Amino acid sequence: MTSVTPKRTRHVLGLSGGKDSSALAIYLRDRVPEMEYVFCDTGKELPETYEFLTLMEAYLGKPILRLTSERDFDHYLSVFNGYLPSSRMRWCTRLLKLKPFEEYVGADEVINYVGIRADEQREGYISTKPNIKSVFPFREDGITKADVLRILEESGVGIPGYYRWRTRSGCFFCFFQRKEEWVGLAREHPQFFEEAKAYEKTDDESGERFTWRQGETLDELIEKERLRGERGEDAKTARGPRRNLPLVSVFAEDDEDDDGERPCLICEL
Repeated sequence: MTSVTPKRTRHVLGLSGGKDSSALAIYLRDRVPEMEYVFCDTGKELPETYEFLTLMEAYLGKPILRLTSERDFDHYLSVFNGYLPSSRMRWCTRLLKLKPFEEYVGADEVINYVGIRADEQREGYISTKPNIKSVFPFREDGITKADVLRILEESGVGIPGYYRWRTRSGCFFCFFQRKEEWVGLAREHPQFFEEAKAYEKTDDESGERFTWRQGETLDELIEKERLRGERGEDAKTARGPRRNLPLVSVFAEDDEDDDGERPCLICEL
């Protein structure tokens, strides 16, 4: 009788360059030594994200595999007739993040480790593929935001540089950015801000505007925030980079967004 060798179960953790997935990788490094670490690279990430991934690789002692889509953002933008991604049409996440991840996993049996914390009431990406099982170690072990910050500090890895002016990881033009984060992008990376602006268009025939923020262009946003700052109406957006602030202060508001909607977990965690 011929014996059948059982399939090996793969263990995969997707890093976004954010605090929660990074802390989870640190938390599980010695507990799951066979872990595969991946990062879905859209090609539109911040340089601070790439720098942080390099630090994480040194700590984890193994490479973080960069997964990329066969087609880039500009290709898909043309497919969607210039419609920029939004909270209601997140094609960027689906095509540039989730699709490469599922292609990497293939038909193998996989345990996918997700960094949702015990103090979060939210659901993440759960693959419908029957061969992928998602698990939530932080939720199961009662790990909260304070624990995540402690894990990052005690590891010596710290946090990505973008947390000085931004509350989450993701593409530099992520539509989930708050007003002050767009201001921060213009200040910290003016070349990326200009690139984001270049994607905004007005249809010559219909007059419809394709903008990252509903109802205003990035130029209009910056001008409004400048005027508010001059009048002292919004010190939060007028202030400079967040330097030398306690971690708790840096992340005090990262669970809320302007419109009450939450960013995509595969991008933000």
